[in-house]
Amino acid sequence: MQLAQELILKKRDGLPLSKEEIESFVHGVVSHDVSDAQIAAFAMATWFRGMGLDEQMALTLAMRDSGSVLEWSSLDGPVLDKHSTGGVGDMVSLLLGPIVASCGAYVPMISGRGLGHTGGTLDKLESIPGFNTQAGIQKFQQLVRQHRIAIVGQTDELARADRRIYAVRDVTATVASTPLIISSILSKKLAEGLDALVLDIKSGSGAFTPAMDDAVRLAREISAVARQSGLPCHALVTDMSQPLAWSAGNALEVLETVRFLRGDPRHPRLEAVVIALSAELLQLGELADDSDTATAMAFSALRSGRAAEQFAAMVTAQGGPSMLLEKPELYLPVAGYSQPVFCRHSGYIQEMDMKAVGSAVVLLGGGRRRAEDSIDHSVGISDISGVGQRVDQDTPLAIVHAQNKNDWERAAERLIAAVVVGPDEVNEIPVVNARVGGEPPNAED
Repeated sequence: MQLAQELILKKRDGLPLSKEEIESFVHGVVSHDVSDAQIAAFAMATWFRGMGLDEQMALTLAMRDSGSVLEWSSLDGPVLDKHSTGGVGDMVSLLLGPIVASCGAYVPMISGRGLGHTGGTLDKLESIPGFNTQAGIQKFQQLVRQHRIAIVGQTDELARADRRIYAVRDVTATVASTPLIISSILSKKLAEGLDALVLDIKSGSGAFTPAMDDAVRLAREISAVARQSGLPCHALVTDMSQPLAWSAGNALEVLETVRFLRGDPRHPRLEAVVIALSAELLQLGELADDSDTATAMAFSALRSGRAAEQFAAMVTAQGGPSMLLEKPELYLPVAGYSQPVFCRHSGYIQEMDMKAVGSAVVLLGGGRRRAEDSIDHSVGISDISGVGQRVDQDTPLAIVHAQNKNDWERAAERLIAAVVVGPDEVNEIPVVNARVGGEPPNAED
């Protein structure tokens, strides 16, 4: 094994690391021959110097092979998944998974928790009484084989190096390193044994990459690394400059998910993203020959009720109530103090600071400032108005769900401050801004 300090020195000086050097470093992370201080130094050197495509691929595969890799034999359909870079009111995974599964795929979805202003899929699901997001590999595979879909948290068996490296990145200001982001995401997805992956890369005020150019660049790099690693992968760059849905907050988002699947009125932006990503994944998984066919399949899964039945079966299989789809209000937690919030001036919403909107949910207790924080699943914001909508003394900006009046007032102030209201109407903002199909990261726009 090569000394970790020698590899850190090379990366610090901007020299490329070989496949063997990267594998040696990752092996040392798992065996603890590499210290936390050395992981931090490597992460910071990578943050400053970056990595070439070959280095990123080597790091991704080494991290994948640091744990178990799932194997799916004798299935009658492709194994598919999606990943999002996170947003506010982003319940896409809860909808896409059942849609794609009801179209003939298998969806082994390993998801994360919310941190900062963005929500987490596991937190949303854990607002459902009894829903179990923790499962070992054997149980996870059993659930997927029997029910076509399961959504769980990362296990210790998969991509073992990632957990330790991420913990160090989280406290050393190196989370934002693109090569480390890519290797963290893809090592886990490759360990799932997927046949194809679709990425939802957000841009806008609520996104990790607010600038469109940065979001497109990230989409190109991660899809290119995935393809070079043997995983068919496309990405959509979608808008997070305003709410993706009417709700932000764990139980509230599950409630909107249920209503969406049942055929109640659907938020048009949420529907557009869900259908676009589902259609992309159905084509990648060779369940549809073209975009029109894939889109029709996704809509059919919703209209027929198959996606709703798939979601209900997943909830029951993972310990949740069997009647959630029929009576969600009976099971989901409800906050103690809910009141509408009105803007101080009438007019049209010109823009929204979505990071601030997400922070208002955190302020209520519905999100985490630190990974170890507990959360209140019942609180959040519903009936959120979007850019271009008119607000006045009769039309609220949103409804804030808090546990008491003081919490409500603090969150309401944060929400009002996040919105710019003016007299002029605003053109609709597109929700899907770019499609990236695994081109090299330096491809022309």
